[in-house]
Amino acid sequence: MTITPARVLRIGIDCGGTNTDAVIVDLTPGAPEVVLAATKSPTTPEVTHGIQSATSTVLRMRPEIHPSHIQALSIGTTHFVNALIQRSEDRLERVAVIRLCGPFSRPTPPFTGFPYELREILQGPLFFVNGGLQIDGSEITQNIRAVAISGVYAPIDFNLKQEEAVATIVHRLVPGVYTTCSKTVANIGMLERENATILNTSLLPFAQNIVNGFRTAAQELGLSCPVFVNGNDGTLLGLDQASSLPIKTFSSGPTNSMRGASFLASLADPDAKRETALVVDIGGTTTEIGVLLPSGFPRQAASHHELCGVKLNFAMPHVTSIGLGGGSLVRQTGFKVTVGPDSVGYKILEEALVFGGQTLTATDVAVRAGSAESANVGDAVAVAHLEPMLIEAAQARIKTMLELSIDSMKTSAADIPVYLVGGGAILAPKHLRGVSKVHRFPHYQCANAVGAAIAQVAGVVDSVEETNGRPLAEIRLEVEARAVARAVQAGALADTVKVIESEVIPIAYVAGRCRFYVKAAGEWGGSVALDTNHAPVQAVALRFNPRINIGKVDVPWHPADILAYKPNVRARTWELSEIDLEWICIGTYILGCGGGGDPSHTFLAAREMVRAGATIRVVDLAALDKNALVGWGGGMGSPEVASERMIGEEYNEATEHLQRFMGIDRLSALAALEIGGSNGMINMLTGASCNHDLPILDGDFMGRAYPTGWQVTPNVFDKGTRGENILPGCIASGDGNVMFMTHAKNDRMIDSSLRAACVEMGTLVGHANRPLSAEFCETAMVKNTVSLSWRLGRTVMLANKQAQIANIGSLLVDALGGSDTARVLFAGKVVEVNRRSYKGHSVGELVVAAVEAEDESMVFEGVVKIPFKNENLYCAHTANGKTEVIATVPDLVCVLDAGNGHALGTPDYKYGQHVLVLGVTAAPQWTSTSRGLELGDLRAFGFANIPYKPLGRYVKPASVIDEYTK
Repeated sequence: MTITPARVLRIGIDCGGTNTDAVIVDLTPGAPEVVLAATKSPTTPEVTHGIQSATSTVLRMRPEIHPSHIQALSIGTTHFVNALIQRSEDRLERVAVIRLCGPFSRPTPPFTGFPYELREILQGPLFFVNGGLQIDGSEITQNIRAVAISGVYAPIDFNLKQEEAVATIVHRLVPGVYTTCSKTVANIGMLERENATILNTSLLPFAQNIVNGFRTAAQELGLSCPVFVNGNDGTLLGLDQASSLPIKTFSSGPTNSMRGASFLASLADPDAKRETALVVDIGGTTTEIGVLLPSGFPRQAASHHELCGVKLNFAMPHVTSIGLGGGSLVRQTGFKVTVGPDSVGYKILEEALVFGGQTLTATDVAVRAGSAESANVGDAVAVAHLEPMLIEAAQARIKTMLELSIDSMKTSAADIPVYLVGGGAILAPKHLRGVSKVHRFPHYQCANAVGAAIAQVAGVVDSVEETNGRPLAEIRLEVEARAVARAVQAGALADTVKVIESEVIPIAYVAGRCRFYVKAAGEWGGSVALDTNHAPVQAVALRFNPRINIGKVDVPWHPADILAYKPNVRARTWELSEIDLEWICIGTYILGCGGGGDPSHTFLAAREMVRAGATIRVVDLAALDKNALVGWGGGMGSPEVASERMIGEEYNEATEHLQRFMGIDRLSALAALEIGGSNGMINMLTGASCNHDLPILDGDFMGRAYPTGWQVTPNVFDKGTRGENILPGCIASGDGNVMFMTHAKNDRMIDSSLRAACVEMGTLVGHANRPLSAEFCETAMVKNTVSLSWRLGRTVMLANKQAQIANIGSLLVDALGGSDTARVLFAGKVVEVNRRSYKGHSVGELVVAAVEAEDESMVFEGVVKIPFKNENLYCAHTANGKTEVIATVPDLVCVLDAGNGHALGTPDYKYGQHVLVLGVTAAPQWTSTSRGLELGDLRAFGFANIPYKPLGRYVKPASVIDEYTK
């Protein structure tokens, strides 16, 4: 019987590292058979040949299907990401970058966060635009044919379209140039979006050739249908889109697996209600686990992630991976049996026992156990000699590995269904703890190719909207309607489009504005909106792009290196190195207690200065004469704004203007307003030898982070209540606005008045406070907090390098001074996050539930609730029907990612995260006087009925200068 063209037939292909899978699916409503043909074959070195071969195979399996009957060919490809991972000099272009930033962000230039080995291949000339659209006039090097264009807040530039205007100018001046505008690549977050734009631009000539190869392959197969490439969010990219935005294909494999699993589930039970499920994709070397939402799309990862050592912020599925696959090595040492993480990988057909090899693998265990799914795998006789006790122990280990990983991805304590996919799914048992049911749907082995075939069309809006006087729900509906309209415009059938993601994100310290992120998706209707062009585009002559040796290499830090490292301390002056700065960055964010802003951009700016030859010095307070003046302050405003409009000259200018205003010729040193977060490092930029050349004091005036400017220790020891140790103060916008405040009727008015002006100045300013005498700092300063940050960062890096993250809680307690002053309050999984904007602050509550852990010392019961107002306020533990507040401000409540020990800021909190809650006793500057407690405990946040109870005894941090003075 001949199948007519009226049927909706699609071919889906997924190219993995080991196998290339292909399917033909019939998406005609009511079709009696949906998956018509499926094949799995080894991925070829030339991936395009593998795609052509796999397509030919499935077409031969159904000879009644003529190529002209195929409606669409969808390809999930690893071409582009592999070019970056392999640092391919013959596929990557050197990229010039034009940044539209005015006077801002220059201390953190493009490529700042790139590893040297990638900079040597990709970094071209850099250009800054001094406002508007005026390029500074420098001629782009003639050898450059790829230009990345990034602008501050470009994703919400709907009217001026500055990036597009610059692209037009560049194309006019440099014919044939390849350009990418950052707003087309990623969302809000300037440096990470720019990084993604650079990577994308470097791939453009190569992407054009690959896409041309796809077109040619389709023609040679006799396919007249449109050809698509799968995006990493489960939606379709037309060939023109894939050619201009190849970065959007990264990580499409895990997404295809989850989308395919959702589709196969609906085939197995069409009447079942869509549910949240975990998709467990077991391959040859690893198992990847992702959360499938009721929308049929994967849950997205946190806003930032890394690829090739570069921090990015475009959409990626949230996936956890463990070293468990069909080729995982099984070993027995005494009574202990281990499985993985090492694997024979693609050599399984040669090395596994069931295939005639000599290596015991997880596949051998499954075959020996006699599961129905492994009945046709290899030669069962070859493993008949394996002892039942070994098999049982290996299966128990596999079960435990899966259960722990599954639990880490669950978003609630309730049991959840698991959809098994992938060729290695034969390893999984039929029952898993915390799982309502383990499903193996028909065709589970090729779920990734099915996911490629059924990909949808999306529309996305990421915007900052005015909210004054209007309900958020009303604005949200308007933004959702815009996302739906974009999906329809892209070719989706209007009646199939649904909103699959919708988030309202308060912006800290900003009243009347909120960020909205919405994604809508629907079925492709066969229209030409995406791409039906089969006409080959002229091939691009790829040219070899040799590395330019910049004389520096990325130094890997091994455990022995970390243990042997000694900071450069001479004559009681500590000169900071790159690794010192990195460790301080990690530590300051931990001490931020969820607030203070991510210091990573400030760290990158400081590292650039050190790399350029500048010095940053740290001294202790005793090095100063008692009459010496110490400048202090930092950034004021929204950390969310700082992530887009990165630091410029704001704080430098505020410091300079205040000195002139007060008639101070020169300060003797600088100190951090707060050690927590970005302000813990900002004075290092101002004090660097390339700027004011001033030493930084090893201490600060909070010992943590607080949300308001009057919650500082100089105000604790003020003789009055008018903030006379803070004023006069100066704020500067970095682009021409400077304001002084000299008097206030009370200390609260200082912060509220300056923040009001800060909003008018762009919601981010530098803020310099009245310089203090070294004698007064003896009383007010929390000492050795730079040293403490350094020790915390060192501990986190060492634990990661030594695979000791399971013990990170106790290791950090030791670094903080021991169990007398710090302790792990709780460990578990985030099961609820509530947040809203209130008077410009991000307020809300984090709920963490206990989970099972392999480390018995980290097992807790019940739940904890952690309310926050930019920073975490207190921790309340509930178990067995009893609730107890176990830590409150001014003591530090720090929430860490249990997977790596790094701090989580309150904007980073997401459902399902496994976290560690750390409590640290506050410095006596807060706890030894009634005024300190009045300013720093819960009464300052409106919780008058929860008294402060010290977590422990304060232990003064050990000084790096004391320990390492030569």
